[in-house]
Amino acid sequence: MSTRLLKPEVLQGLANLDLIARSAIEGFLIGSHKSVQHGFSQEFAEYRAYREGDDLRFVDWNVFARTNRTYLKQYQGETNTHLTILMDASASMGFASGKVTKYEYGSYLAASLAYLSKRQQDAIGLMIFNDKVVDFRPPTSRSEALPSLLHALENAEPGQGTDFGNPVRDCCELIQRAGIIAVISDFLDHPEQILDELRPLRGRGQDVILFQVLDPQELNLKLDRAVQFEDMESGKTVNVDPTFAQKEYSARILEHIAEIKEVANSTAADHMVLTTDEPLDVALRNYLLHRQRRG
Repeated sequence: MSTRLLKPEVLQGLANLDLIARSAIEGFLIGSHKSVQHGFSQEFAEYRAYREGDDLRFVDWNVFARTNRTYLKQYQGETNTHLTILMDASASMGFASGKVTKYEYGSYLAASLAYLSKRQQDAIGLMIFNDKVVDFRPPTSRSEALPSLLHALENAEPGQGTDFGNPVRDCCELIQRAGIIAVISDFLDHPEQILDELRPLRGRGQDVILFQVLDPQELNLKLDRAVQFEDMESGKTVNVDPTFAQKEYSARILEHIAEIKEVANSTAADHMVLTTDEPLDVALRNYLLHRQRRG
């Protein structure tokens, strides 16, 4: 599958998140030099019996020669990983300068991560939040987990403000088993508040990844005249002139991103910046590189 088919505006033309996730994962796997079939961790855990459709590259032929039975090696990433996605559905995630909003892109990413984890037989869960928890699906490896998660993502709409406190506290209470927490958000909040809320997750042994999804215009604001901007969450307005946009804004948004990265570093989390015009395989590759480093 061509990389261009992983572009968000192309994925948007598909019927639903299930097709989007399948297309993104299949395209990524075809274009990936290193297979992800063997899980995120390279530490051998156990054998399991071969099932129709399994990749024959991972059959242990030495065991087959001795027993005449077909077994595949499984690794730690396949046997004990729980992935819980915290999806920001606040009003600011509804912004788009192009065809795809930040929430839509985040949903594509969330669906693809869930699909990838599900094909590795990991438990998957989802928490959608704004200033409160909108929906919660606890991590499970049951067959209905993926359709349930995709349904929740498709039916949520960006709205209200952002408050990381409630979802993170609920996440700590509801998810007792250590695993992976992937937070998908624009993180347009005070870094010190985000830091305060992330610490409990690390304290409970969770492996945290911050996917910061931004619109290209948020990184490179170009104005040819003075305009008035309205905060999508608070309703407050501010007048911005081209000189400010060219000199001050760019420095401030880069400073904010750097502060979020510092928050991640101080809590031993990973931080990845993605823009809504970026092919989805970039996000998936970064995620897998993260898992390999932590493995």
